[in-house]
Amino acid sequence: MSNLVIVESPSKIRTVKKYLGKDYEVVASAGHIRDLPKSKLGVDIENGFEPFYENKRDKAALIKELKAQAKEADTVYLATDPDREGEAISWHLAHVLGLDNDKAVRVTFSEITKNGIETGMAHPRKLDMDLINAQQARRVLDRIVGYKLSPFLWKKVRRGLSAGRVQSAVVRLIVDREKEINAFQSQEYWSIDAKLRGTSSKRQFPAKLAEVNGKKAELKNKEETDTVLGELENSDFIVSTIKKSVRKKQPAPPFTTSTLQQEASRRLSFNARRTMKAAQELYEGVEIEGQGTVGLITYMRTDSLRVSDEAQKAAAALILERFGKEYLPSKPRVYKSKTNAQDAHEAIRPSTLTITPEIAKKTLTGDQYKLYKLIWERFMASQMENALLDAVAIDIKAGNCLFKSSGFTVKFDGFTKLYEESADNGEEGGALPKLTEGEKLTVTSLTGNQHFTQPPPRYNEASLIKAMEEYGIGRPSTYAPTISTILDRHYIERDQKQLKPTALGDVITELLSDHFERIVDTKFTAKMEHQLDEIEEGKIEWVKVLEYFYKDFSKSLDKAEKNMEGKRVKVPNEPTDIVCELCGKHMEIKIGPYGKFLGCEGFPECKNTKKIVSEASGKCPKCGGKMIARKSKKGKPFFGCEDYQNCGFMTWDTPVADICPSCGKTMFKKVGKKGRLYCAAESCGYEAPEQDKSNES
Repeated sequence: MSNLVIVESPSKIRTVKKYLGKDYEVVASAGHIRDLPKSKLGVDIENGFEPFYENKRDKAALIKELKAQAKEADTVYLATDPDREGEAISWHLAHVLGLDNDKAVRVTFSEITKNGIETGMAHPRKLDMDLINAQQARRVLDRIVGYKLSPFLWKKVRRGLSAGRVQSAVVRLIVDREKEINAFQSQEYWSIDAKLRGTSSKRQFPAKLAEVNGKKAELKNKEETDTVLGELENSDFIVSTIKKSVRKKQPAPPFTTSTLQQEASRRLSFNARRTMKAAQELYEGVEIEGQGTVGLITYMRTDSLRVSDEAQKAAAALILERFGKEYLPSKPRVYKSKTNAQDAHEAIRPSTLTITPEIAKKTLTGDQYKLYKLIWERFMASQMENALLDAVAIDIKAGNCLFKSSGFTVKFDGFTKLYEESADNGEEGGALPKLTEGEKLTVTSLTGNQHFTQPPPRYNEASLIKAMEEYGIGRPSTYAPTISTILDRHYIERDQKQLKPTALGDVITELLSDHFERIVDTKFTAKMEHQLDEIEEGKIEWVKVLEYFYKDFSKSLDKAEKNMEGKRVKVPNEPTDIVCELCGKHMEIKIGPYGKFLGCEGFPECKNTKKIVSEASGKCPKCGGKMIARKSKKGKPFFGCEDYQNCGFMTWDTPVADICPSCGKTMFKKVGKKGRLYCAAESCGYEAPEQDKSNES
């Protein structure tokens, strides 16, 4: 063996080996082989924040094997992922294997394709100490916060809790949003909506009241609305102005990590963890029929919108072939990244455009295919021509009131022929009938409609990731792990797709806000992220950043210990009507290390606990018992009989209140394109389309 290539993930080995050939041996480090110790802080705060790394115990056999292979090799190439974490893993590998840091041993692959690997191997370099120091600074910062702050929470709330530099700021966002919602006072307002018809068309069209007496229409109650409606009763509705224009609609840029997670959440209902798992698999390489193992997308952790010239040329050729020259812009599109974006990697795009989703579908898993199709279509659309809309805006005079109506038709579909961002799909439109200025319209209906202002919505994963990006909290690689962490630690919980704080999350956030304001402050957290970027760029020393942070943090910790001496904070429990069968007191909903459970309010005298059971509609079609809502290990909801051990009935479909007209048993709802109601009783078989259901409860 003359050349050893060490990649990060075992799933890359086969793909990289295929393109490098027999003169290269490819092995994987399977992530970090060295880290800070688990049992202690592992950072010498008094002497320049020097970290003490140790080989990971579970990697002992692998390290021994890697050392033997490195000793036999003429050249060792460190080909871990092309980011801070990957650079640090290579640095630790170099240290453990005794490699010379000054030799050009580091290679990076922006895509796991023949071209990507050959390009990477043709440009070996030295290890980048700026990247490594940025990772070290982040690791030490997070270690200090975790190991210094967590024991404080154990003493003041309960054991097993933890705090994190990024996660605590994210929980604060969710807690603050919930406070806004709870404090919101809804205000009544009214609108007046008209349905009108022109003289030359029988088709009616909508219009909204926009102005009264030359001022913006602001109707606060029914009385004001009825007054205006009364004035309009005998008014003629006359078209006063018609403005026609051609509106350009530009495609969305190719994906970054953040926008990919947001769009996958909106369009595919993937959570961030699920999105990144599928993206990692697509990047590292999947089997494609007739082509072997191929990396289908570029590196999936990026906030850059840059696209290589080669990719643009390939897209242009495919657009010409598939759609025709009218769908190709006169010059390639260039998208500007955000000012704080790291430009080391391209935007997320297909590595080989000719591997279309249709070709790849045969060998991809369901999640891989859905995500690849999304990435492929988004990138191709980003390189296509604008859509053109014939827009019409009409002003309609009615007495002292002004109504407005607008509509559009598609003049040229452009990029929308292939893909349209989900955020744009709700756009109102449609053609208006042909009208002329001065034309008198017929009023087919005129109604006042009551509305109430709505509180800000809770975050979902898509909107939370967007907020994290806008506030500058975390980096592309940390969005998904941060959300997973605060869910796993029960600081927040999902309510359907919405995220809300638990009582534990409220208590922890309040405690940290009172004593460690900077830890939960989004601006300070963003400033620290910016300083990590500056370390990566070689602008500041990593130890200076740690000194700046720790000086204030240690003072806050000492002050908090003093102010909270002898005090503990209780996490409030949620009362229920369930009676404890052991002592007769009521059970409460409590939050433990493994989530919510029922515990007796008489604790510690009575230690009775139970799992929380959510009863569903209807009865078991097999034995007539109660139906219970449950969740799989992956969090997917399903329904089963309360006596599942003896009965065995379970289903992914939702039981409803409707009764089967054939046998009288509970009906179930199957969702999807072929959604239907059906009876699950073995001897029945009745089913009907969902819209045809007869019984409502």
